[in-house]
Amino acid sequence: MWKVSTVALIAILSAASSGWSEEVNGLRTVDEFDGFADETARSQALFEEMAKVIQHPRCLNCHPADNTPRQGMEMRIHEPPVVRGDSGFGAPGMRCNTCHGSENVDYVSGDGSIPGHSPWMLAPIEQAWIGKTVAEICAQLKDPERNGGRTLAELHEHNAHDGLVGWGWTPGEGRESAPGTQELFGELTNAWIEAGAACPEG
Repeated sequence: MWKVSTVALIAILSAASSGWSEEVNGLRTVDEFDGFADETARSQALFEEMAKVIQHPRCLNCHPADNTPRQGMEMRIHEPPVVRGDSGFGAPGMRCNTCHGSENVDYVSGDGSIPGHSPWMLAPIEQAWIGKTVAEICAQLKDPERNGGRTLAELHEHNAHDGLVGWGWTPGEGRESAPGTQELFGELTNAWIEAGAACPEG
């Protein structure tokens, strides 16, 4: 049997920890990017980290490139069949809030839930993410003609504090949350902007 002294064990753990990254629910914290000498490279790396949230099914499901929301981690077509409608709130007579209330509602069986938030809607078609590369999404988010007319400061505010964005971290019984927390996502967004809001290549 192996015998390791306390001092040796501490040394081993200390050496190992130097290679560990600080993460919150799978999302690296802003200080993990302090080692970049080049600000553009740092900004690109920060957006790549943000993309772990952006490209998670919890977020992609409401950012389709067509008129149909998706469901679940496998991003299956919404059931029952629904469409975007003119406003993103669904078709007349079948609005999103027909089924989705102001908060999550657990099934009586306790096995899953109906998601809810007010408002509950699809992102505008100009903000479609499904099928796009990280670089394409980044360029889209910076473009006021495709991001809802937001400045970078307003984009940070949206990512950090918007309630529907925040639902991604409180999705209800039976659903995996987006990586990290909304607070950390906001911090990464702010750091990305401060470093020049550079987009990854590709």
